[in-house]
Amino acid sequence: MLLQQQKIQLSAYSDLYDLIVPKGNLLRKINELIDFSFIHDELVDKYCATNGRNAESPIRMFKYLLLKTIYSISDVDVVERSRYDMSFKYFLEMAPEDAVINSSSLTKFRKLRLKDTDLLNLLINKTVA
Repeated sequence: MLLQQQKIQLSAYSDLYDLIVPKGNLLRKINELIDFSFIHDELVDKYCATNGRNAESPIRMFKYLLLKTIYSISDVDVVERSRYDMSFKYFLEMAPEDAVINSSSLTKFRKLRLKDTDLLNLLINKTVA
């Protein structure tokens, strides 16, 4: 089941982002400039609305892949870094105390949801546009 990604969850620790992630941080700028909601619209038909548990947000999954591309790191490394790098958590719109995904989820997302490599290119091009 696919739900629209919500903004950063209210947390007693969310104010840490203003202290730790500078206003000029690349990931903060990307979050402020790009509306990633188009990803949900592009991938909605790739999810079953009636079966299975709630899926991880496709927007967040795409953002993990974007982080991988920006920083040239592996699935395992991007997930590990998002565990402690506050700019990554901010970019992923997670509360500071939120747990991260299992790195195998990125592989499944690529194989099951982004089977069509043109779809991945479309999403990247829309992000850049």
